[in-house]
Amino acid sequence: MGRPRVDESAPAAAAGADSSRRGPRVPARWLLTIAIALVLTALVRTFVAQTFVVPTGSMQPSLHPGDRIVVARWVDGQDLHRGDVVVFDGTDTFGPGPGAVAPVEPEGTIAKVVRGAADLASIRLGRTDYVKRVIGLPGDRVACRDRRVVVNGTPLEEPYLSEGIDPCGTPFDVQVPDGRMFVLGDNRPGSADSRSHLGDPGGGMVPLDDVLGRVTARYWPASRAGSVAE
Repeated sequence: MGRPRVDESAPAAAAGADSSRRGPRVPARWLLTIAIALVLTALVRTFVAQTFVVPTGSMQPSLHPGDRIVVARWVDGQDLHRGDVVVFDGTDTFGPGPGAVAPVEPEGTIAKVVRGAADLASIRLGRTDYVKRVIGLPGDRVACRDRRVVVNGTPLEEPYLSEGIDPCGTPFDVQVPDGRMFVLGDNRPGSADSRSHLGDPGGGMVPLDDVLGRVTARYWPASRAGSVAE
C-alpha cells in the first residue's frame, strides 16, 4: 500500500482565507504619517492657533452665534490689555453650573485631535471655555457709576456696545487681585460674566493662567470676516 497523499495546499489556503478575513494590512509608513500629522495638529492647536465656534449671543454685537473665530494661543494672561477679547477655561471660575453650556466650542478634526492630545497630556477634557472681553487687570479698581463702567476712576469708552444698552446691569465696585482679570460680555443684559459671580469664591475674577488665547479674527461668515471690535 502506498503512503496516503497529503494536500499540502490546504494550510496555505487556510492561511489565505484567514488573511482575507483580517483585511488588508496598513503599511507602517502610513501609520507613521498619521502619527506625525496628529502630533503636529496637537502642537499647532496648543501653541499657535485654534478655531472656535461661538454658539451664544453673550458677545453681541461683536460676535454672533455661529461665528467662527481664530484664537492666538501664543498670547497668555501676561500679554493682555484692557479691551482684548479672550477665550479662557472657566471651569473653576464660572461653571459649569446647572444647565450651563460652553459658550465656545472647539471646532473640527475630531475636536482638534481630542483637544491637542489633552493639551499634550495636561488632561482636562471636561472644561468649559468662555469668550469675554477683558475689562480689568491685576490692581485695577472696576466699578459701575452713573451707568458707566469706570476703571481706576476713569469712565471706560466702549464703542463695541449696542446703542442704548446699560453697560453695568448690576452695581459693582471691585479690586482685581494679583494674577486675575475682570471680564464682561458685550451683550451686558445677556451675558453671565464676572458680575454674575461676585459672591463666589474668587469673586468672579478669572485667573490669568486660565487664558487660552486672544481672539484675533473672525473668519466666518465671510460677510463679516475680519478683526473683532475693540
